[in-house]
Amino acid sequence: GVLTVAVGFASQTSASNIISGLFLLVDRPFQIGDIIQIGQTSGVVHSIELLSVKLQTFQNHLVRIPNEELIKSQVVNFTYWPIRRIDIAIGVAYKEDIGKVRRILMEVASANPLSMEEPEPIFMFSGYGDSAINLMFCIWVKKENYLEAMNSVKQEIKEAFDRNGIEIPFPQVSISTSSVTEPFPVTVHRGK
Repeated sequence: GVLTVAVGFASQTSASNIISGLFLLVDRPFQIGDIIQIGQTSGVVHSIELLSVKLQTFQNHLVRIPNEELIKSQVVNFTYWPIRRIDIAIGVAYKEDIGKVRRILMEVASANPLSMEEPEPIFMFSGYGDSAINLMFCIWVKKENYLEAMNSVKQEIKEAFDRNGIEIPFPQVSISTSSVTEPFPVTVHRGK
């Protein structure tokens, strides 16, 4: 009796995965070689089978995802379109000239051979932070150049800021006492 119930449940699950697999074949939200994310799992589609899809993660793990779960979940396909946008969050010191910063960033994008001219780069003022003016700089690249472009543009921004004296601040904490009290000494003890 228990075996019959187990086989019945397994058959029901298999049938559901097969039907879901047929929906995936018709809908084609991704293909072999695409980079996708399902929940917290992301990787390259290794195979699309009757019962499941297999992903190769970026840590080189094989993850098998039942087709029924794919149909019920949100699937993000990072490589569906031929181009991708790289979003780079940048903080600059409050003393900086934002127009100058924008000009430098646009020059970096223009000089990078992987950055596309169309669509053109995007410069956004995203807010006032605790220790920096927060900016977002976005460039468009061909999907196959995504990682190389992301690394090279970030390095080139740092180098361009250094050349032009643009300060990238880091969080700092100031401790002050009232004006009536004397400054208190700070002693650093090194543990053994």
